[in-house]
Amino acid sequence: MINKSIDFQNFFVEIENFSNIDIKIENSIGTIVLSRSEKHNALNDIMINELTNAFSYLGKNSSVKIIVLKSNGQSFCAGADLSYLQKLSNFSLDENHEDSKKLLRLFKLIYEIKKIVIAVVSGAAIAGGCGLATVCDFIFASKENAKFGYTESKIGFIPAIVMIFLTKKIGEGKTREMILSGKIYSAIESEKIGLVNFLCNEIEIEKLAYEFATNLIEQNSFSSLVASKEMLCNINNMNFNQALDYAAMMNAVVRMSPDCKRGITAFLNKEKIEW
Repeated sequence: MINKSIDFQNFFVEIENFSNIDIKIENSIGTIVLSRSEKHNALNDIMINELTNAFSYLGKNSSVKIIVLKSNGQSFCAGADLSYLQKLSNFSLDENHEDSKKLLRLFKLIYEIKKIVIAVVSGAAIAGGCGLATVCDFIFASKENAKFGYTESKIGFIPAIVMIFLTKKIGEGKTREMILSGKIYSAIESEKIGLVNFLCNEIEIEKLAYEFATNLIEQNSFSSLVASKEMLCNINNMNFNQALDYAAMMNAVVRMSPDCKRGITAFLNKEKIEW
């Protein structure tokens, strides 16, 4: 299911056969929709592959500045599909390791992609579905319907991969609380612990998310957003002095960028700049 207005030149062959997600591009915003509502948008190997291809494509598409991830149906994403879990239970260690790395690649791609990614969560985002939202830059959550939780321990599993990203986002203490308790958190509770950025009424959530995305595009230099996200991804892997040296270099490099020169000129001339 594909929006035919998109230019698919040089696109991946696999995207022509999407069955679990939809994509569209409009006003510099690329939207990915989880469209497996009859299964509560549960993750399986096909959906993980399709999401990886879609994010890869939108990340390389120069017409896209912001990516929105949302869902059809009552749930955002209910975690791993039951039939998929059953299949994995019969895998060897090597097979499970290879399959696990596919989810790792998807989460890492979303976390590091050189576009801002906004998750619009209405309904349950549980286990792997909560991980999918966690690795996005911003989460808009429905006050009435959104729920978040890492319930893997209830079936003898662990949220191993997303644990790394969750700790970066909300800190070790709250990560321990979420993962070890297996508790389901309301949208309001999730906002209090720093997982959710914006609480919205269900009727307004998509409108507010797209307004936010449009404001980012219109009011901020895209190259500055990209550089800032790149730095945030990189500095956690450095010691204090390495991070400072890297920051000084990035400061110098960005000063030389066309956007920075345009922005400074507009500021000095008291002109409104259009990005």
